[in-house]
Amino acid sequence: MGIIAWIIFGLIAGVIAKFIMPGRDGGGFIVTCILGVVGAVVGGWLATMFGIGGTVSGFNLQSFLVAVVGAILVLLIYRMVRRA
Repeated sequence: MGIIAWIIFGLIAGVIAKFIMPGRDGGGFIVTCILGVVGAVVGGWLATMFGIGGTVSGFNLQSFLVAVVGAILVLLIYRMVRRA
């Protein structure tokens, strides 16, 4: 269930991250969703590494917030790389 939950969280988190950080990013909706999934996985990994994420046993608010923060982080990195 863990990886499937992070993928679903990631799809939703990618869209929310795009609403929080609007801008003209190439790739459109598909790239936003992929960045969201990557961000959710990265956010989950970082949260677990720092001891604040725990394990994903289902859909809960803490896991969702971790996924959104991870998606925002990956979106920031993506934008910095695209500008360089």
